[in-house]
Amino acid sequence: MTLFKKAAVLALVLATGACTNPDRFGGGAGGADGGMSAGMAGSASDPTSPLFFNQTIGDRVLFAVDTSTITPEGRTILDGQAQWLLTNADYRAVIEGHADEQGTREYNLALGQRRANAVREYLVSRGVPVGRLQVTSFGKERPIAVCSEESCYAQNRRAVTVLSFSAVTS
Repeated sequence: MTLFKKAAVLALVLATGACTNPDRFGGGAGGADGGMSAGMAGSASDPTSPLFFNQTIGDRVLFAVDTSTITPEGRTILDGQAQWLLTNADYRAVIEGHADEQGTREYNLALGQRRANAVREYLVSRGVPVGRLQVTSFGKERPIAVCSEESCYAQNRRAVTVLSFSAVTS
């Protein structure tokens, strides 16, 4: 009986292995994922998906110490965000302002608010309707890197654009 179980397991492994051929439907080989996400709605390769927005365009911009001035790199990211939001009108965005751990809670909440407002103003200047954008500040309360070094501080000085789907009415 154990020989039968071994044969069944071997047959199952071989049958499953045959199902992983990326070209089983023709049309050439896919990418690293076997072509499974190419063109699939909601995937990182679908230019209308939030995953594409987050991974390809970028959902955050970084700031220098004690400023809410958008850098040239930040403008490039925000130009992409604006274009995506204009093309995908069913999405709203909340822009979260963040700061590093240096300074008081009150100061960092105000700085995070200024950063979020700067991003909103930039997106509006690129044609995104102000009614689709909200801002909030978390100050230093939600760090993504925790250490008392510049490498961590730099990651925490940011504004993040968070998408939400909702039918937008004019």
